[in-house]
Amino acid sequence: MPKLIDKLIRRLPLQFRVLYRQFLLRVIDLESLSIQADIPRFLGQFAGILIMYSAIQGLGLLMGFAIDERLRLLSTIWSVEQRLISTMMLVAGLIAVASWDNIFPDRRDAMILSPLPVRPRVVLIAKVAASAAVLGLAVVSLNFASGTALALILGGIPHFLRITAAYWFTMIAASVFLYGALLTVQGVTALLPRRLFLRLSAILQIAAFGILVSAYFLEPKLNTPAALAMATNHQALEWLPDYWFFALFNQLAVGLPPTFAWLAARAWIGFGASVIGAASSLLLCYLRTMRKTVEEPDLVPASRGLHLASHLGGGLRSAIVFFGFRSLARSRQHRLALAFYLSIVLAIALSWLRSNLSAAAPRSLDANIVIASFMMTVLAVFGLRNVFSLPVSLTANWVWRITQLRSTEKYVAAARSSLIFFAVVPVWLVSAALLLDFRPRLQVAAHLGVLALIGIALVEIALVGFHKVPFACSYLPGKTNVQFIFWGSIVVLATAAVLVGRAELHALSHPAEYGWIVASLLAVFVALLSFNRYRARSAALMFEELQPEVIMTLGLTRDGVSITELSAEAPARLSTTGSERLTFTDSK
Repeated sequence: MPKLIDKLIRRLPLQFRVLYRQFLLRVIDLESLSIQADIPRFLGQFAGILIMYSAIQGLGLLMGFAIDERLRLLSTIWSVEQRLISTMMLVAGLIAVASWDNIFPDRRDAMILSPLPVRPRVVLIAKVAASAAVLGLAVVSLNFASGTALALILGGIPHFLRITAAYWFTMIAASVFLYGALLTVQGVTALLPRRLFLRLSAILQIAAFGILVSAYFLEPKLNTPAALAMATNHQALEWLPDYWFFALFNQLAVGLPPTFAWLAARAWIGFGASVIGAASSLLLCYLRTMRKTVEEPDLVPASRGLHLASHLGGGLRSAIVFFGFRSLARSRQHRLALAFYLSIVLAIALSWLRSNLSAAAPRSLDANIVIASFMMTVLAVFGLRNVFSLPVSLTANWVWRITQLRSTEKYVAAARSSLIFFAVVPVWLVSAALLLDFRPRLQVAAHLGVLALIGIALVEIALVGFHKVPFACSYLPGKTNVQFIFWGSIVVLATAAVLVGRAELHALSHPAEYGWIVASLLAVFVALLSFNRYRARSAALMFEELQPEVIMTLGLTRDGVSITELSAEAPARLSTTGSERLTFTDSK
């Protein structure tokens, strides 16, 4: 089978194959990577996370339906189907936002490929194929186990193939629908003047992240035939595409009551409109805007506007903080990386908000709220710390290198200010806003004080060993096991959040315990601050991530001892065998 696929690939035109590989690897901007970056391994690790999630979900479905008879109710089955479809659409939407503008021609494509004998349609087909490969990998990784488990539950062995085919068609159609809808929006805005498009694109990208995550966590759960048939819910169902494809799946797999046929019809119409809109947008962009990409500049000096310039404890600190702010505001890659972590923070905040909407005000402070605010702070701080490792442009980092006239300690202090301003303060303000209706106010204020201390302590933990200028050091993906870190972080973070939340909630009613917690946090912060300052005094700034040097050996031995070990130990080794003394000396 691999040989057959290889033969089929070799039959494709050489230009298409070369461009396809390049566009497939440009999910991450190549200019931001270290010279030793392993991109396929990096992408494979993220695919492994989706595979593990699908395996856990599929196994849980099979075990749950085999053990508990209540899980075989129609409402429960519909709830599982709707959750799988909405999760797939969320992942497809996040991939579309992650690859924002990648499928459209950019300045690099126009400058490099236009002088070459490469037709625009070849570039377009290669980009579409690369995007389809990434989307297809996500669909397969996320549904291979859960789709099989659902088909076995619904139809057993006799109807397994039919339900499996219906499931995969529905998932692919739902993913293509959402991906194509976002492409259509991007294509329409790409027809605008280049500078206006770049400014509007940044806003649309962040807005798309927020809308996708908010819709996933806040949409109503209509999992019974009665709820779907109610006339009062029709207006909501008209704006919830996951319910359209939920009806489409049931129509293809087990049949659909006539009262729900209009939902399946909307799925067919939306799928067709999305494909036509995306294709039209891509054709217009490649025929009309590819020349404008070269002719019009991306950024020009602003003619008017409000320019804020303040000193944050020194010129160097102000320069690095504002450099970080402009990097997050202008760089698509950094907005994307930060939005990934902020989407998780937003998901926690929305779950927190949804669980308390039904409660009457004023509400009492409980452990769930304390745990959620702690997790939001941790994710914001360490998420931004990881984004700091991505450079804006390696060709521009020489500015920071040649202007390093101060000690590394000053640069670390600037990174500390950036983490506080862009991670700790926003999360603290969001938590304070969500706690306005909670009582007693004294406990709320005490919790916000502890949250601020936890935030600045986490900043010092994130700065341990961070001797870099934010956004000015190359990134080396693939050097760590992303799957292990991802699942391990979830387990550690969840455990720590529960322990900290319960301990703090108990301490809020006992002043002595609360004082001990505050004193402990202050002691940890002072100790970490002193440690980071001490290490930074003798450290050098890092601008390039490289793998440590590894000596390769042939494994040759002599008398059972490695020759490499003998040569390494020989200059400092003195041994005696019987009455004979052997002395090893250096020889020129």
